[in-house]
Amino acid sequence: MALLGLTRPNVSDNNRTLERAQTDVSRPWVRCGVGRRGPAVPEEGRLALLCVRTARLHPVFPPREGDAARREHEVSDSESVQPPNMDPVHDAIERLEWDDARSEETPHSRLKALTRRTALTGGAAGLATAILTACGGGGGNSNSGTTSAAKAQTSGGTPANGIFKSTEKFKFVFVNHVTTNPFFVPTRYGAEDACKLLGCSYQWTGSENSNVNEMVNAFNTAITGGADGVAVALVDAKAFNGPTDAALKAKIPVVSYNADSTQNARLSYIGQDLFVSGAEMGKHIAELVPSGDVALFIATPGQANIQPRIDGAKDTLKSKSAIKTHVITTGAALPAELSVIDSYATGHPDTKGYFAVDAGSTQGLAQTIQKHNLRNKGVKGGGYDLTPTTQKLLADDQIDFTIDQQPYLQGFLPVLQLYMYKVSAGLSGIADVNTGLKFLDKTTVGPYNDTKSRYEGTASSAGVA
Repeated sequence: MALLGLTRPNVSDNNRTLERAQTDVSRPWVRCGVGRRGPAVPEEGRLALLCVRTARLHPVFPPREGDAARREHEVSDSESVQPPNMDPVHDAIERLEWDDARSEETPHSRLKALTRRTALTGGAAGLATAILTACGGGGGNSNSGTTSAAKAQTSGGTPANGIFKSTEKFKFVFVNHVTTNPFFVPTRYGAEDACKLLGCSYQWTGSENSNVNEMVNAFNTAITGGADGVAVALVDAKAFNGPTDAALKAKIPVVSYNADSTQNARLSYIGQDLFVSGAEMGKHIAELVPSGDVALFIATPGQANIQPRIDGAKDTLKSKSAIKTHVITTGAALPAELSVIDSYATGHPDTKGYFAVDAGSTQGLAQTIQKHNLRNKGVKGGGYDLTPTTQKLLADDQIDFTIDQQPYLQGFLPVLQLYMYKVSAGLSGIADVNTGLKFLDKTTVGPYNDTKSRYEGTASSAGVA
């Protein structure tokens, strides 16, 4: 009753309003100038008028017995639901705006009209259904106004079941080169969230230390196990060509993420343009260190996910004769990376800049610069990705920049593409996606440190805290 404004102190007044409204809706509308001519209705009776008009335009009939009758009020997940008729809503809006036009226009009245129109029409069919239901009717062929997507969700499925007319529980496999590396925590959250949204599942497998043979074995196991799709980090230019061809022959779609190879027949790549990002980093290095020795750290030389970055940086710096670059291998494990960088700093005290092309090495050089107070000596530093330690040390001005490539999307989008490819029978879903090149400094990294979220791997709960 609160919806109709029938609060205890004004029940009788509202009853009179309803009586007037019932009389008014029987009168024909007469168009004129703008709006429609009709008797004024007090503000407290306007929603009541809307409900009365709706009830008259969309009467609700009692259900009849029998299967055929019940069928009229039920919508299966394989059927579409026609959008509710919006005419009663628009009629009510015009009636209310006509009434408002008799009063002097003020900023408050304009805002009120805009808010009302947005509230009644902004939600389109959903809000219209809610209004009709609140007034005691649903109209059409469904008493509850429930869409097939919503029914699927309330019955334990997901909206995707109704939207895409698919009830299959697809299982996708991610083949990764460093399965326990903290960089890929948001990637796994992205894959998990996409699976929850679409009603599918995924497996995270591969190698902990960039062992390509282990990754190939995991890929082949996914094929023989009947995976519905595979996302693979193509860290080797040729090693995955055979498994990819075998998967595609078996009608298993394959996309690459984080690392790519143009020699591979994968359907799409989701990740950063690695060479371009390295070239851009080279420009930043040249600005920060105009001359002197510069160390370039790389975890695993030759791997397709990071080698193009260091190639891009060197390509930019080769024209800077005053800068002398040194490439140092750090390894795939975080403790080892830190140890190598710390030892290098001790043995090369004249180094002017420390830069890296992978997450672990970037974190390690930031820790090393802080440990040896190298900022006080004018040493510059920077690299890639956003581990919590890197973010904190960047905010503390221990390095000059880091580059964000949105690892969450590198998990979310492969699932989305593979799912769309499956439900569309190969007609849609596949597209190369560059997940970005975003330089962060001690100021712009602030929001990353001030919030916790799955998008950056700093929280396991949904949303941004």
